[in-house]
Amino acid sequence: MQEGTTAGALGSFGTYSRFVRLSHTVFSLPLVFGGILIGAGGLPSLRTLLLCLLAATGARTAAMALNRIIDRKIDARNPRTAARELPSGQLSLAQAWTVAVLGVALYLASAALLGPFVLMLSPVPLAVFIGYPFLKRWTPLCHFGVGLGLALSPLGGWVAVTGSIDNISSILPLGFFGILWVAGFDIIYATLDEDFDRSCGLHSLPAALGRPGALIVSNWLHLLAVLSLLGLWWANGWSRWSLLPLGVTAVLLWVEQRLAAHVELAFFRINILVGFAVLAFVVTGVFS
Repeated sequence: MQEGTTAGALGSFGTYSRFVRLSHTVFSLPLVFGGILIGAGGLPSLRTLLLCLLAATGARTAAMALNRIIDRKIDARNPRTAARELPSGQLSLAQAWTVAVLGVALYLASAALLGPFVLMLSPVPLAVFIGYPFLKRWTPLCHFGVGLGLALSPLGGWVAVTGSIDNISSILPLGFFGILWVAGFDIIYATLDEDFDRSCGLHSLPAALGRPGALIVSNWLHLLAVLSLLGLWWANGWSRWSLLPLGVTAVLLWVEQRLAAHVELAFFRINILVGFAVLAFVVTGVFS
């Protein structure tokens, strides 16, 4: 009986973690910690680090749950996504809303403990999380909405440790990197649904421009993303040692573009490496 209960609990956890794509948190955490390190000029207190981690986890959980709830009818019509947890019935709509509410609660509680100014600004990311899933209904520029959601990660980390927006210009290039990097790889991911989006009247750059044209845009976005990191290096006066992980980041993004036909490899595995290369770039810049 105990073994069956344990197996059921593990199965439920697996379902919930897939629903919110817990593994994809690795895209945002390096940028969050990058903003923290730049804002603090080094390591902040352990309390601040833990609260930032909890806030980021709650925000990421809420964002993914809201995305899945808003898109559940579209996902049910798409053969590629019909097996997802909501369309397939593995999770009920009530369960999905429970996950979203718990994510929001964790995020807001952590923001409150980080300070009143952080709590005051906390609705801004939530508004982005609610708004960006609707963009595909209206504009092929929807990929920038996803990018904006991640671009708020380093800005949030900065505000969490500084408690203000003074001198925030020093972190803005990392925010621009987030928009450009994520929009670029979201375009690659959207090539999987080019025909479906076009047939259903949904908007994406692959549906609007075709796969070749959309990948050209993605390529340019990733080039601009690298230039944004170069701007971050210049604005903060970092040493030449930090150019090494910056170069690694540039090479990884080049490889991602060359392997765009292998979407799972380009989208997930390479982007994990990109995120940690960027974090290494920030760590080297701040501490060298």
